[in-house]
Amino acid sequence: MRRTRRAPQSRTGARTGTRAGSRARRRTGNAVIGTVTAVALCTGAWLLSNGAASHPPPQPSADQAASAGPGTRHHAPAAPRDLGAAPLPPSPPDRVRIPAIGVDTPLMGLGLTRQGSLDVPPLDRKNLAGWYEAGTTPGERGTAIVAGHVDNKEGPAVFYELGALQKGRTIEVERRDGSVAVFTVDANEVYDAADFPDEKVYGAASRPELRVITCGGKYSKQTGYQGNVVVFAHLTSVR
Repeated sequence: MRRTRRAPQSRTGARTGTRAGSRARRRTGNAVIGTVTAVALCTGAWLLSNGAASHPPPQPSADQAASAGPGTRHHAPAAPRDLGAAPLPPSPPDRVRIPAIGVDTPLMGLGLTRQGSLDVPPLDRKNLAGWYEAGTTPGERGTAIVAGHVDNKEGPAVFYELGALQKGRTIEVERRDGSVAVFTVDANEVYDAADFPDEKVYGAASRPELRVITCGGKYSKQTGYQGNVVVFAHLTSVR
């Protein structure tokens, strides 16, 4: 489990580079990592150390993709008819909860590495997630990014069950201004590293949206996880 490198694919199996190279970009109030990668969230060290005694994390089913039919995992979500709740002013997030899969964890700020890739939470903090603090804050108009480990050498980590999260479930983000931004899941998809859709995941949005990312896809003892699980959600209420 290492920080990302600017390369087609790291040993972790997480997407760490893009066809366009390393042109990271950011739009004020609407984060666009775009040409930088997701994250190197794990090597699958737990699976490696436990072998057949362990089982891989759940992966999203075709029913949880953005749309039905062949090739759905490569289709961008349709233009939203439901604009959801009104955008919130910027405020850093402190905690994320996903009741359906038992997640309740603090959030740390994530930046970019020297190589221009998204950093990751510390290896030894398996129950800690992070958010891309140079971009959109969750609840603000645009695309906010949250990432966390699926496992480490000790066992399952914070987003181990992320692949099982179903459409219509909620994600709650506690913000420093005292509000709780509630997002509803629109889709849960998995991508091979070679086909990671940067613009779909990181691109600008006209409403407040959230992406939650971890490692996933096929697993190899030689390379670890070979893709990423990505949950797409939009703001539907505020408490």
